[in-house]
Amino acid sequence: MRLARFDGGKIGLVLDQEVADITDVCGVDAGEWPAMGSVRLIRDFEALRPKIEAALATAPRKPLSEVRLETPVPWPNKVIAYPVNYHAHGREMQAGYRATNQGFFLKPNSSLSGPSDPVVLPQVPGREVHHESELAIIIGKEVRGLKREDWREAVFGYACLLDMVVRGREERVFRKAYDSFCPVGPWIVTADEIPNPAELNMKLWVNDELRQSANTRDLVLDIPGMIETASAVMTLYPGDIIATGTPEGVGPVVAGDTIRITIDNIGEMKVPVVQGDLGMTEVFAQPYVPPIIKQN
Repeated sequence: MRLARFDGGKIGLVLDQEVADITDVCGVDAGEWPAMGSVRLIRDFEALRPKIEAALATAPRKPLSEVRLETPVPWPNKVIAYPVNYHAHGREMQAGYRATNQGFFLKPNSSLSGPSDPVVLPQVPGREVHHESELAIIIGKEVRGLKREDWREAVFGYACLLDMVVRGREERVFRKAYDSFCPVGPWIVTADEIPNPAELNMKLWVNDELRQSANTRDLVLDIPGMIETASAVMTLYPGDIIATGTPEGVGPVVAGDTIRITIDNIGEMKVPVVQGDLGMTEVFAQPYVPPIIKQN
């Protein structure tokens, strides 16, 4: 199934070029705050699935082109991100570590945005904002201390994810925490639709320029390892998002650009880039020295 949030918090099932509204079937209040409906849907999905399938015959539908898609899980308990998880990206950034010996970091929920939302560049003169294309893993059940051979029982589904960053040497989370710096979408594809997530092609374009192209088989710390590592440290909850890391080819974006990411069997997001007025702090007052020189 392809499960989407759309038009102000409604829940939909994407069928070809239509969206079937299953908000009421899922017991979701589209206007609730915080917007926890998709988290409860993920938690209760196995019980709800027969009701969803039975309701499809009569569920109201709209053309996909006429709805506004939103980030699928706006209020997860946490967003877990693995840095330098492709060897080629590590080499281009001159990083001597990898996800296998560095661990993960957390991004704030407030950085989440959707496939219809722009990336808003902060007002940080002299700094570049870079794109990082990633696969998102959506956790489906509460787990702690899960062994790698049992990783599938924790996964609800997958989505496209962009991990935007102000390039620099300050704290990583600080530079990745801006509002709109974690677009996720266009929907969640449930795990049963992706039998082998270790063989997914991922590509990213800025305008018409192909910047990133990789396959998840090239991950340093694989998906079972990421789930095992995260759950060894903390409890994973339904709706938690794991960002698997980006391949080589990261680069700057400027206002007026469009970022397009595609992942096999999952979908595509096209996200515009605009300039914002906020974001400058004394942390960025000093010049960015020395620069990171990407290596081939």
